Amino acid sequence: MNRKSTLLACLAVCAALICASESAAQSTAAPHLEKHGSATQLIVDGKPFLILGGEVHNSSSSSVEYMKPVWPRLAAMHLNTVLLPIAWETIEPSEGQFDFSNVDGLLEGARANNLKIIVLWFGAWKNTFSSYAPAWVKSNLDRFPRVQLADGRGTERLSPFSTNVRDDDARAFAKLMAHLRDADRDQHTVLMVQVENEVGVIPESRDHSAVAEAAFKSQVPPSLIKYLQAQRATLEPELRTAWESASAKTSGSWQEVFGSAPLTDDFFMAWQYATYIERVAAAGKSEYALPMYANAALIRPNYEPGQYNSGGPLPHSLDIWRAAAPSLDFFSPDIYFNEFAYWAGRYARPGNPLFVPEAQGGAAGAANALYSFGRLAAIGFSPFGIDDRDNAPLDLVGITNAAELPNNDAIRAAYTVLSELAPLILEKQASGGITAALLEGEAQRAARVQLGDYNITLARIGAASTSDNTASKRVAAIFIQTAPNEFLVAGAGEAQITFSTDKPGLPIVGIESIDEEFYVNGEWVPRRRLNGDENSQGQALKLLATDLAQGRIYRVRLYRYR
Repeated sequence: MNRKSTLLACLAVCAALICASESAAQSTAAPHLEKHGSATQLIVDGKPFLILGGEVHNSSSSSVEYMKPVWPRLAAMHLNTVLLPIAWETIEPSEGQFDFSNVDGLLEGARANNLKIIVLWFGAWKNTFSSYAPAWVKSNLDRFPRVQLADGRGTERLSPFSTNVRDDDARAFAKLMAHLRDADRDQHTVLMVQVENEVGVIPESRDHSAVAEAAFKSQVPPSLIKYLQAQRATLEPELRTAWESASAKTSGSWQEVFGSAPLTDDFFMAWQYATYIERVAAAGKSEYALPMYANAALIRPNYEPGQYNSGGPLPHSLDIWRAAAPSLDFFSPDIYFNEFAYWAGRYARPGNPLFVPEAQGGAAGAANALYSFGRLAAIGFSPFGIDDRDNAPLDLVGITNAAELPNNDAIRAAYTVLSELAPLILEKQASGGITAALLEGEAQRAARVQLGDYNITLARIGAASTSDNTASKRVAAIFIQTAPNEFLVAGAGEAQITFSTDKPGLPIVGIESIDEEFYVNGEWVPRRRLNGDENSQGQALKLLATDLAQGRIYRVRLYRYR
């Protein structure tokens, strides 16, 4: 071999070693978020990951034995990720004495079933209450004070103004994250961490303890004022209106800066909870820097602060949370209401990727999942009570009609199809070429979206029903463009889809072909070519109520004529 050939061979070997080193570095990096095109995506082992999740009931994960038969059931539903609580009382039953045997058992159960985990840290709060704090914290009211009502009565809520509560919470969380780093840094079973759960004050709009009253009358922190000034043009309307209506002051008490309306109490508590959680999250990230987020219990129509979890990361206070808690990567809505598109849309915003950690399951959940991934570039979706959905209490799933109580069948079907489409969904979320439409309730008869050169209309079939079963009347479809005139379509519910265009010359759009396709052994397998009555004589794609259950995906090819 001559000198030139030898040099070229050496360069080739070096290049291969560099590529191998970069690949190894990617695969060993902890799960993290990356911006890909217009989407922010979760990266696991060097690749984008779509969370097809489900959250277990609050206390299910307190027992490794209880979870043993649950894991395989969840895997059979085509989940790839399970959201489960880790309670402070479980890992630190006695002060300073940590026990991670339960955590290790959960990691083993997930790995044995090829499932990932999102840890929900139930530290000081779970849905405003402090029921998962250790007994040594609950029983010492002097050292660990509580939120107080205006009449002086205490509540079962640890005070976010207490440095003792905050520092011990942060210390325990840091211990947990250090253990996860040591136990899981190679396997990457744990993807993300939720810090606390649905924080806020209720049944009053703010804490009335002596320390809270003093803080409320004190100056608004200069760091928040600086943030408001820097971000004024993009502040959420409710926050900006309150501040500007009070003359956009650059100093003063909370009521002087934001006015005397009840929403000021909410802003005040949002700052306090956010600064508290920032200390907890930062302590955890110093040990193991996984993505971290906080979740919000949403507001029912016409509710005032105190009737909902006042101070949580709600849309109107997200700017306050961003200013106070930079260690949190994003904020998430727990959506049990029928106005899913509205609430999800308020969290799918620049700098805040959409992740829905709690939601309705059943047919409503299946439709909402399609919409989240297709329209809002969600990184994940997760129905609540996934381990025992049929027996979930009605008040926990946000519905009042027993006929609407969902089961796991629709979620299993949706996740089966979504797991097949996941590589394409992730690719198109980053590059474009994906959208979805959602119909919520009988009153909404049609919705139109645009993709490429085409307008796509999703419309209900038949007359409106007199049933008030809104959840079961939800319809959605996801559209993935695979060529200029070709789309993959998957739907939940019964409807029809038509295509048109606004291109000059007003050409008519025709359906060249519709093929049923299924994903079998890693390959797309076409079945029927739909024509005639099955596609309304070439005019429409008909979605059937059984499509998801049968794993049916449609490949639609279009053409245009005058």
